[in-house]
Amino acid sequence: MRDLKIPEQRHPEKARKPDNAQPKKPSWIRVKAPGGKGYAETARIMRDNKLTTVCEEAGCPNVGECWSQGHATMMIMGEVCTRACTFCNIATGKPPEALDVFEPGRVADAVSKLGLNHVVITSVDRDDIEDGGAEHFAQTIRAVRHRSPDTTIEILTPDFIRCGPEALEKVVEARPDVFNHNLETVPGLYPEVRPGARYFHSLRLLQRVKELDPSMFTKSGIMVGLGEDRQAVIQVMEDMRAADIDFLTIGQYLQPTPKHHALDRFVTPEEFTSYEKAAYGKGFLMVSATPLTRSSYHAGDDFARLREARNRKLGIA
Repeated sequence: MRDLKIPEQRHPEKARKPDNAQPKKPSWIRVKAPGGKGYAETARIMRDNKLTTVCEEAGCPNVGECWSQGHATMMIMGEVCTRACTFCNIATGKPPEALDVFEPGRVADAVSKLGLNHVVITSVDRDDIEDGGAEHFAQTIRAVRHRSPDTTIEILTPDFIRCGPEALEKVVEARPDVFNHNLETVPGLYPEVRPGARYFHSLRLLQRVKELDPSMFTKSGIMVGLGEDRQAVIQVMEDMRAADIDFLTIGQYLQPTPKHHALDRFVTPEEFTSYEKAAYGKGFLMVSATPLTRSSYHAGDDFARLREARNRKLGIA
């Protein structure tokens, strides 16, 4: 029986890789250890509803802060991903189970119990399923909308690269408030960092969302510190704006284990500020660029600011 707590079994494809050094984190990247009453209550609701969170599975540094406020990012469709991205700490391999038909209801129940104004729902990649899990995403969106009609919904989806166009259409038809799909890195690093994905397919996916529903907010993010240079990051910004993406996130890559992609460097807060300024200059409605930025970090507050920014642009009071 596979034990996902053991690194060699969690990432079997990385077990034979040479170790990469993990440099000591600078002062600006350190966070407090998770704990406290709010954190414990969030953890209890997740466990009671038998839900997986990307906060835990990906080893997010912000889990203590977010969970103490009752904010958890739900990860649907299991805890084993069919991809093997070299930066990611989510378990990889062939998922041992089919999709859980009761999961959308449990997610909706947890959102209601947590009293969330805004929820982020993501998933593992499920290339073993014909539609990549698109219908499961749609059912989860509908379940949350039915149970908590005032809660805004943000989804962070796979790329549906092996699916027909109807897969994306299913998800968009369920009308999430924000459609997020991360490009993760610059195109030149894709063969090494995201070997199962294609940069221009991911870009086109987000462009297609806007074509299907121009009113839907689109969002994407990249990590820095993987080996990219500034010009490549600026080019990604240009590509995203050409695809009419509204919201850009940029965060520091943190190497989960010695077997993962080597950390190239820690990007300074001043460089992140420079990226933020450049991105706003290119026309993004919303930008979050800090060392600890992650896709769902402060997502609720950011969504409110995103909506306000669009209203200002449209001249709506």
